[in-house]
Amino acid sequence: MNYGLPCEKMKDTNFGGGIREILAQADEMQKSGRSVIHMEIGRPDFDSPECAKRAAIRALEERNVHYTDMAGTPELRSEIAAKYKRDAGMDIDPDREVVVTSGAVEALATVFMTMLNPGDEVIVPSPYFPVYDDQIRMAGGVLRAVPSKIENGFRPDPGDIERAITSKTKIIMINSPNNPTGATSTRSELEAIAELVKSRGLLALSDECYEKFAYDENTPHVSMASLPGMKERSFTISAASKTFSMTGWRVGWVLIPAETKPFIMKCHQGIATCSNSFAQAGVAEALRSAWPDVELMISEYKARRDMMVDMLSKIDGIETPTPRGAFYAFPSIRGLGLPSFEFCGRLLAETGVATVPGQPFGAEDGYMRMTYCRPRGEIKEALTRIGDFAAKLRR
Repeated sequence: MNYGLPCEKMKDTNFGGGIREILAQADEMQKSGRSVIHMEIGRPDFDSPECAKRAAIRALEERNVHYTDMAGTPELRSEIAAKYKRDAGMDIDPDREVVVTSGAVEALATVFMTMLNPGDEVIVPSPYFPVYDDQIRMAGGVLRAVPSKIENGFRPDPGDIERAITSKTKIIMINSPNNPTGATSTRSELEAIAELVKSRGLLALSDECYEKFAYDENTPHVSMASLPGMKERSFTISAASKTFSMTGWRVGWVLIPAETKPFIMKCHQGIATCSNSFAQAGVAEALRSAWPDVELMISEYKARRDMMVDMLSKIDGIETPTPRGAFYAFPSIRGLGLPSFEFCGRLLAETGVATVPGQPFGAEDGYMRMTYCRPRGEIKEALTRIGDFAAKLRR
């Protein structure tokens, strides 16, 4: 039977070779008894904060199991607004400028579907999170990639972004700290991008899911909406998933210009209706009380980053800038002479180390993504196996 698939919006979608496919392959190898080290999926290995789990249990026991306000519980929206006041000095109206979503991915989809007309362009520095491309296309828009350079630590160049603006540009998207590179833009770079948004009458979409994973004092996280004149032009995405190691709770949020709320809400209603009720109670408590847990996790990830970069730097044929944030490294493997897909495929099959080629992230051939949200012992073992594999390729 002809189902008419793929439909026009999905005809160029990449259905293979991504993170989830590699994870499934690695899981099957593990089930067969192989030793596998998972460096392919960005999933924090810490437990969710105990205070959040207790709050969710209390909510269940109190029969808090029904629909919430579609925009999220007043308690959680108030805690989100308070967080941005503490962190960025922003005055956020929890009733008019905060919408709680089923994770950051739903928040992204809601914004794209609400704001994009057919053919509208979204400027996205690459490498980028692959979901951006899929969602922009399904919303009828066009992703216009602006490559960043390894020589600049993969930080987007405002000049390159300016040259990419056309009459069809609607949104400039920023993801800092970045998945997959770990790049963290400086305040001056973000200010330059903000001036482009304002001077060209555009919108900004800032994915800040890794905002707390900024390791270096010279590049602290800066929220785009906190810059002068940007609050009314910005959509700010974040979530509990990475910050509190609550990926399975599926609670995210988007800060919005107040006048867009009726339209954002209509789209959000059609996708998810509302976020999970008792999970929202847990996230509200995490925002109040779990910051010591976050600090311990960030300190450990910084140590893991340093270990990974140190070991990668000693492998001939591999080049990696030091990631300033998130929990990924994005090394160049061009010196090893294999295409990225072949390299990562053989690395998994021959050594049991699961990584992701760079192409699904919009990068050219010759890169791979590795996550360091694994115990230090596993990171050391994985990098030892990679070093041995690279040495074998050079022989």
